[in-house]
Amino acid sequence: MVSKALLRLVSAVSRRRMKLLLSVALLAYVASVWGNFVNMRSIQEHDELKIESKIEEMVEPLREKIRDLEKSLTQKYPPVKFLSEKDRKRILITGGAGFVGSHLTDKLMMDGHEVTVVDNFFTGRKRNVEHWIGHENFELINHDVVEPLYIEVDQIYHLASPASPPNYMYNPIKTLKTNTIGTLNMLGLAKRVGARLLLASTSEVYGDRRNEEVREQDGNQREKNHRNRNSPKCNPEVHPQSESYWGHVNPVGPRACYDEGKRVAETMCYAYMKQEGVEVRVARIFNTFGPRMHMNDGRVVSNFILQALQGEPLTVYGSGSQTRAFQYVSDLVNGLVALMNSNVSSPVNLGNPEEHTILEFAQLIKTLVGSGSEIQFLSEAQDDPQKRKPDIKKAKLMLGWEPVVPLEEGLNKAIHYFRKELEYQANNQYIPKPKPARIKKGRTRHN
Repeated sequence: MVSKALLRLVSAVSRRRMKLLLSVALLAYVASVWGNFVNMRSIQEHDELKIESKIEEMVEPLREKIRDLEKSLTQKYPPVKFLSEKDRKRILITGGAGFVGSHLTDKLMMDGHEVTVVDNFFTGRKRNVEHWIGHENFELINHDVVEPLYIEVDQIYHLASPASPPNYMYNPIKTLKTNTIGTLNMLGLAKRVGARLLLASTSEVYGDRRNEEVREQDGNQREKNHRNRNSPKCNPEVHPQSESYWGHVNPVGPRACYDEGKRVAETMCYAYMKQEGVEVRVARIFNTFGPRMHMNDGRVVSNFILQALQGEPLTVYGSGSQTRAFQYVSDLVNGLVALMNSNVSSPVNLGNPEEHTILEFAQLIKTLVGSGSEIQFLSEAQDDPQKRKPDIKKAKLMLGWEPVVPLEEGLNKAIHYFRKELEYQANNQYIPKPKPARIKKGRTRHN
């Protein structure tokens, strides 16, 4: 009896121990499985973080592009006046991405007109008009006026042509084509659609002149000038230059491609007016300056400002006694619009009659910039006009126009713009250098 009881007790204890051992083993197994699960989970989370990080790196540029696109779609344009259908004009500006053309674009857009800019970007820049891209009243066309253009417009401002000596002397045949074939194409367009055309001519049509002033000439003096016209040392002149002065241009000099190109363009305008009844306006533009000028286009203003800002010598060609009359670009734009909308079909001078010598101008820019640059005298450029001063009596009388921006105020604006441009160029590892008014020799040109 006792032995049986002991056996039952032992077996009961063994069963409890077995259960306990099984429980411990089960707990150990569960703990092991849970540990493996936690480890796998942490590894998975780490991998997921890596993947998310890589996805984020790839998506961020796309997000940036979407933000830029949204910004462009919600771009704020300069304030534009609302015009009714009968007052709003469809206006074409050739060379509208250039220095003067872009400022004219701004004015006409803000006045509420529909503006189409045509430019082949030889000297024009998209940057000059990019603030209008996307506006419902604005269109930009990459086109060379040497090729025909078919478009419906009410007015044409024909400004297309390189205007600084290094640019128009770089490819003289192309300059001639732009001013002749390009003008013919624009006159043909004006004839087809019944548009009025304004030609941006130049004071260069007056050519060179002597230093002494001759304001009135009697019959004997005119005859004497006519006899002496063949003399290379004689430059018949009227100073200041009025629209009635026919000019004295060297037809075979380095500047002839531009000077004679503009002269024949004027002839074409009046031929179309007389023969085809096309409404034409001709603006003879004198020296103009302001923001958006090319920094290294070789003109007096840009050269002097750039050299003064960079602490380089201001280069004066010749003695510096040559005179120029500089107008600010906003004055010119107002004059062009006034002329286009007037009844004046004969040529009109648009310039500032305030005359300065090149040397005076260099010293003024030195003072305004606060530069310690020296003035360096170089040999005189061939066919460089000795005197430039417009007679603007006609513009005052018939257009009610005259320059209003003081020279120093305009120069300060131009200097501020050039400073910003230099900062921009420096960030892009490019430092512009002024170009001398010289033709490049030995360079292949494509016509």
